[in-house]
Amino acid sequence: MALATTPRAGREGRRRRRDDTRLALAFILPASIGLAMFYFWPLLRGIYLSFTSWDLLSPVEFIGLENYREMIADPVFWNAVRVTVLYVIINIGVQTVVALVLAVLMQRLSQSTLLRGLVLTPYLVSNVVAALVFLWILDFQLGIGNQVLAWIGLDRIGFFTSEAWAIPTIALVNVWRHMGYTALLIFAGLQTIPPTMYEAGRIDGASETRMFFGITVPLLRPILGLVLIVSVIGSFQVFDTVAVTTGGGPVDASRVLQVYIYDKAFGQFDFGYASALSVALLIILMVVTFLQYRITRAGQTDLN
Repeated sequence: MALATTPRAGREGRRRRRDDTRLALAFILPASIGLAMFYFWPLLRGIYLSFTSWDLLSPVEFIGLENYREMIADPVFWNAVRVTVLYVIINIGVQTVVALVLAVLMQRLSQSTLLRGLVLTPYLVSNVVAALVFLWILDFQLGIGNQVLAWIGLDRIGFFTSEAWAIPTIALVNVWRHMGYTALLIFAGLQTIPPTMYEAGRIDGASETRMFFGITVPLLRPILGLVLIVSVIGSFQVFDTVAVTTGGGPVDASRVLQVYIYDKAFGQFDFGYASALSVALLIILMVVTFLQYRITRAGQTDLN
């Protein structure tokens, strides 16, 4: 039997809803203040400074689009873009493939929580510490990596001192650190695929390889799209590993965009031009993210 709603009960219900709204606003307010102070205000300030000339000691001078004209004609900027794109391609390509294989192996061979913890262990090491450890391991004279190459009769490699090896080595160091985290994200996506899909594939006589490319990869598309978007954004912002190992050298071979921005701002105190470079990086990331989202259809699933 349905209960009749009295006028008094209706007023109490509306009062309770108003109280919930105030409580929700109270929880949201601190995060909103932090977002405005540490994200929106610096973003707006950076965009404004990109139209100025400022070296901290002199007053801010508005110069219009002059920084952007200088950036378009700047060969160091275009070299930094090329180096950053090369780093992103190596880092994302290797990391995604290795993480996908690790996630599938974890799902098929073992459900051990200890194994998942071990896979995640490199992610607990900071970028700076990981960079220092690999700097010692791969040192040209004393590093154990080059000692092993010498023992098996191969030539020593200047992993961080060679123009050809600097960016691939830095990319692989970051692959080592992040592949466990990425593998766990993909592993979580694998848990959403119904086991009946694989049972139907086995009944039809499909091999493991065919089920991987016919069931696993297509149904993982939303999580793979998310992983790619997050990884690409993080890769374009690489800084600490480069700063610790090569500092952007040799001969600008590893000078990625973030290192160039830092050098302009805190090395040459040209904050206006550094802000214009930052705005350019923001636009590049927005375009890449939009294209990735549309191409991978990250917001859609084939499970329905």
